[in-house]
Amino acid sequence: MIKDMAKHRRLQRAKRKARVRKKISGTPERPRLTVTRSLKNITAQLVDDVNNRSLLQMGSVKFDKMTKTEKSEKLATLFAEKAVTLGITSVVFDRSGYLYHGRVKAFAEKAREAGLKF
Repeated sequence: MIKDMAKHRRLQRAKRKARVRKKISGTPERPRLTVTRSLKNITAQLVDDVNNRSLLQMGSVKFDKMTKTEKSEKLATLFAEKAVTLGITSVVFDRSGYLYHGRVKAFAEKAREAGLKF
């Protein structure tokens, strides 16, 4: 029973991710900002889908003794500052099938405060 529930959750997330990804894509002028969650950490990546390259990638692995939401917020501010120094201010947000809630929402709001537009 539990294995079936976990499989169902994975399939539902995969469906959401595919539905979102067929509508959005990153360009060199406006790359895709994708967020990936794990049980303990969160990673963010700027992707140029036209040239198939990653422009910037960061993770919250180095942050210790913080809550998961605090890790997301700190990563968002550092990530946005680094992206702005690279000359990227406008992005397309890809939540990777995760609901816009909790850590994903905290990341998005802090990234907007730090200078990214999406």
